[in-house]
Amino acid sequence: MVMSPELDRATVLPDEAAAARHIARICFKTGPPTLTGVELEWTVHDAADPARPVDRARLHRALGRHSPVTIDPTSPAERLRHGGAVTVEPGGQVEISSAPRPSIAALILATEADVAELTAALDAAGLALGRAGLDPWRMPRSVVETPRYQAMRCVFDRHGPAGRVMMYSTASLQVCLDAGEPEQVAQRWATAHAVGPPLLAAFATADRYAGRRTGWASARMAAWLAIDPARTRPVWSPVSPDRDPLTAWTEYALAAPLLCIRGDGPDWTPPPGVTFADWLAGALPRPPTTDDLEYHVSTLFPPVRPRGYLEVRYLDAQPRREWTVPLAVLAALFAEPATTRDALAVATPVADRWQAAARHGLDDGPLAAAATALFDLALAALPELGLPAGIHEETSRGIVRRRAAAERGHR
Repeated sequence: MVMSPELDRATVLPDEAAAARHIARICFKTGPPTLTGVELEWTVHDAADPARPVDRARLHRALGRHSPVTIDPTSPAERLRHGGAVTVEPGGQVEISSAPRPSIAALILATEADVAELTAALDAAGLALGRAGLDPWRMPRSVVETPRYQAMRCVFDRHGPAGRVMMYSTASLQVCLDAGEPEQVAQRWATAHAVGPPLLAAFATADRYAGRRTGWASARMAAWLAIDPARTRPVWSPVSPDRDPLTAWTEYALAAPLLCIRGDGPDWTPPPGVTFADWLAGALPRPPTTDDLEYHVSTLFPPVRPRGYLEVRYLDAQPRREWTVPLAVLAALFAEPATTRDALAVATPVADRWQAAARHGLDDGPLAAAATALFDLALAALPELGLPAGIHEETSRGIVRRRAAAERGHR
């Protein structure tokens, strides 16, 4: 989470009102919507035998000076040449988090260069990036162990096996959008949620897992939805569409059970069922601080998460260069307030169909119809992004292909 230097991260929070004020300072930063970022995550496989496990040591050798400290505490954790930060998730998934850019073209070009650099490093080590939102060959297996990941596994195990699938086998595409000016926040917040089910359906890539078909279009999202609704359900709902985003997010965050309690030892597992509100009320030996609250917020995983900007988390990882298409669609839908308003109107009737999107994808007629309409809006707004001719043409073709698939589902 991006922090302002003037914030005191060790301030004790005396009550829920103080916690709410701190959430307001860090989670919804307003201003002109100018920056966009992207986070690309992949499963990683042996190039000759994709079902073969890849261990931490092999990843470390491949990533070298770009290795995160989670796999080498002495690593300089250097960014890639065009600014992308490399992280490794608990199952060995590799992620690039881009530097935010003021233009989509600059974001695509810089991120593609970073992907090429990462790909070359992995290729030299006999490794390859996956092409789907879920590992199609292997069962869940821990690769990176930290106190945070150990606590996550323990807490998620209380709810069943979905937590391990999520931690060790899933890969996503995340798009980061500015929250906008104060008068724009509510509409951008609602739209980011509402377009989720149709875009999840349109870009689902996770129908196979551990050598078999799952019966889901996005078994990745199915795993997320099955973990713990208190930390993975959507914050916005068409049932109460006009609810203030800050109020809704504050209540969500304070009501969510703790996932980790950081300490000096290796065991960060919290007592079962203790929420952050309970901690504020004295449920634990020491009171929480602003730093504890920020860390707690980082353990909440709804489809859209406010982090000073809007982090869109519901898209499956895409094969090869195809990640640029959903990025461009979202950027186009949010390029102008009128387009964002029209996208919200199109998507609101299907905004609660998360399970249907994960299960059926574009075989769900209402979702396919909404996706078709959203692609039409995106194509009309695409010139607003100012893409160079070559990127514009490639992106337009990609959206048209996705629109054709959605239209077939609608029929």
